[in-house]
Amino acid sequence: MSEEDTAAGVAAAVRPEKTGAEKLKILESIEVALSIEVGRTEMTIKDLLLLNEGSVVELDRLAGEPLDILVNGAIIAKGEVVMVGERYGVRFTDIVDPEERAESI
Repeated sequence: MSEEDTAAGVAAAVRPEKTGAEKLKILESIEVALSIEVGRTEMTIKDLLLLNEGSVVELDRLAGEPLDILVNGAIIAKGEVVMVGERYGVRFTDIVDPEERAESI
């Protein structure tokens, strides 16, 4: 092994670890799935097969009740539907406590 190889190995070994901000920067490019849940219901396959255009399915949530905002299936907030131009959007009204979020993962 040459002196250059040894020097390069030592330099790599003593290189300081990344700071918290640098580590966080790496995570910023990871994509996640954000979804909004209006409500849920359970039904039999028979009832599911009977659904057609114009069918109405009753959900477990009251009209006007906050919607669940989920990231990769974990609830992170509550919100309400808003219009953004001609598209739907969601306004965050209540953020779930970070400790509760960690428990739901």
